[in-house]
Amino acid sequence: MVKLLTEYQDTEHIDSFSLIKSADIRLTKTGKTYLNLTFSDRSGDLPGNLWDATDEQIKSFIPGKIVRLQGVRGSYQDKPQVQITSVRLSGPGEPDNSADFMIHAPIKEETMNEELNDYILMITNPTWNRLIRKLFSLYHDQFLRYPAAKSNHHAFSGGLAFHSLSIAKLAKNTAEQYPQLNSELLIAGALLHDLGKVIELSGPIATQYTLAGNLIGHITLIDEQIILVASELHFDLQSEDMLLIRHVVLAHHGILEFGSPVRPAIMEAEVLHHLDELDAGIQMMTAALDKTDSNSFSDRIFGLDNRRFYKSSK
Repeated sequence: MVKLLTEYQDTEHIDSFSLIKSADIRLTKTGKTYLNLTFSDRSGDLPGNLWDATDEQIKSFIPGKIVRLQGVRGSYQDKPQVQITSVRLSGPGEPDNSADFMIHAPIKEETMNEELNDYILMITNPTWNRLIRKLFSLYHDQFLRYPAAKSNHHAFSGGLAFHSLSIAKLAKNTAEQYPQLNSELLIAGALLHDLGKVIELSGPIATQYTLAGNLIGHITLIDEQIILVASELHFDLQSEDMLLIRHVVLAHHGILEFGSPVRPAIMEAEVLHHLDELDAGIQMMTAALDKTDSNSFSDRIFGLDNRRFYKSSK
């Protein structure tokens, strides 16, 4: 049975095919070039440095390539890494399908598509319904297949839809418990809040930030798309319906320091922010604890203030 990257323990020798998820050219303190690589398979990621990288290696070992990796599993600053002894591109007759090395959403694409359609049907407000239908006609396939992030939460194929639909379910249930909330606005915000990531990110394979993603970010990018579609549909951008849906999306990071240009000023925006944090946090903790032995602490989770979480045997 083939051993996966995250199944190796400290000091074990690694001999495995993997996908290059990222490759950054860096310099040592003495000015020597090396490659900071992240290897990936369907178990997760494992970083490592290729010291004294040649020009040919820099050209060859790029994101999206499949390689045969050999080395020793170690750690640096309490985080796992591989000490590379050998790495080469996959050859004829060896693994070459990137999809085989990717983590996928735990729900099939067809099921997520059905759920998406169900939630859209719950939105009867004609402005929001038409707006959402048009946006998802433009970005339907990307929504179902893209990750929700490069590395933090839901960073796997289909993660964007899985995350957004999870929040839509939370939104529906929350609105049932608190009838003072506008359930349609909350569900619409859940579906749209991260849709800008189909422009911010490069795709599900060896995900990188695009130029637009680095310079502008997904919140502003999706607001731009909302404006363009609304204009195409001849909606009044100053109408309350348009201002409400834009506000819910623009405010979903909660505070200015986290990228939202405005803080929540209506209940639905505040609730969406907390539901987003809840779903992302649970996924990050689950992913970390899945790799943690019972009665031990997880690795530090960057997206949760670098905290570690305890895994009980109970």
